[in-house]
Amino acid sequence: MPKTKKPAADTRLKDLMPEADDVTPRYLQLARKLASAIQAGDWKPNEVLPAERELCEQLKLSRVTLRQALDAVAEQGLISRRQGAGTFVTPHIEHLLSSLISFSDTLRRKGYEPGTQWLERDVRAGNAEEVTRLGLSPNAQVSVLTRLRSADGRVIAYERSVLPVRVLPKPTAVEDSLYRWLDEQDTPIVRALQYFRAANLSRRLANYLEMREGEAVLRVVRIGYARDGSAIELSDTYCHHDFHDFVVELKR
Repeated sequence: MPKTKKPAADTRLKDLMPEADDVTPRYLQLARKLASAIQAGDWKPNEVLPAERELCEQLKLSRVTLRQALDAVAEQGLISRRQGAGTFVTPHIEHLLSSLISFSDTLRRKGYEPGTQWLERDVRAGNAEEVTRLGLSPNAQVSVLTRLRSADGRVIAYERSVLPVRVLPKPTAVEDSLYRWLDEQDTPIVRALQYFRAANLSRRLANYLEMREGEAVLRVVRIGYARDGSAIELSDTYCHHDFHDFVVELKR
């Protein structure tokens, strides 16, 4: 008889098995292996982990050891427990600060379906901060793109992008990815500076992000530069804290 192929879940559980010859406490071994597996995408966002009884049996661990491991992974924000429903993998999107990748492409690489809800696509006079950051003359016209960004239908960011009207004369031309549109026009963003600030949500932004008024979020201000060194993009993004991780690799 042909051999029956083991379910993927069985293989994943086998990979989590603590090593008998490792002096590291077994709960730490499991916590590290599970965290690494989630970050590698072996366990998908919103996927439910097997029940504790099954995990204990498959991994040959006591209930106390298992719960210590799950507590450690939960503290990293990688899993969450829902009363009566089980333990789920928490959705997280990593943004690599060392590379310029569009928001939509970042989501697709992580297995999410990106979505955009447009709130504003218009041309108006730039305000003082916009013309200063973009190096424009006072009262210069700018194109404004304001939208809600979503992953698999869940709103995860509020974003406003401002560009000189010479770069984007018709804001409605951008359908999904601003960076892709700029690439197609041969005016790509080749360098960017990003500033990270803590912010408390206004009632309007809280409603958009389905959070509480006054709740703290990460605000990311980005200035993008063209090949000639001119600033052509000013973006202001409020990130839902349940979904975003910003990662930078440091080398010596």
